[in-house]
Amino acid sequence: MQHVKIPQDRIGVLIGEGGETMREIESRAEVRLDIDSENGSVSIDKTGDPIRGLKGPDIVRAIGRGFKPETALTLLDDEMMMFDLVDIDAAARNKSDLKRKKGRLIGENGRTRELMEELTGASVVIYGSTLGVIGDPEQVEIVREAAEMILEGAPHGSVYSFLERKHNELKRRGMEYHQFPG
Repeated sequence: MQHVKIPQDRIGVLIGEGGETMREIESRAEVRLDIDSENGSVSIDKTGDPIRGLKGPDIVRAIGRGFKPETALTLLDDEMMMFDLVDIDAAARNKSDLKRKKGRLIGENGRTRELMEELTGASVVIYGSTLGVIGDPEQVEIVREAAEMILEGAPHGSVYSFLERKHNELKRRGMEYHQFPG
């Protein structure tokens, strides 16, 4: 059994209307969720396939960090799919620095966050003091690198160039793979 703590304002999202989301997670990840709505503590118990069950805590964490349940459930689509968090607070000196860094990661009208998604194929959510990523290991690593560049003060232009370069590498590799299967 594993325990995950999620923010109070995300408990309703995790449970869903009439418990619908919770039941879907339980059925698809083959786990049982015990949600304490008082303190945001969630106990996750595997009930079926242990491999699928391993994704349960990450699905709950992802929802707790701002992902829509449908996006969090994509972790079950492929065993390579993973969830990762970048701690923005750890890179910030104080509250106003945190706010500034978070703003840089989001970008004007959300453009930086959107580009991270578009150019990597990963899902990216900025919630509280974290940046969450769901994707395959390579996508997650590229987003993490781009986020760290921004947090370290790199100009957006050079981060966008980095993302473009990585996007082209992913595309080239994808095309090579599709041209010569197996």
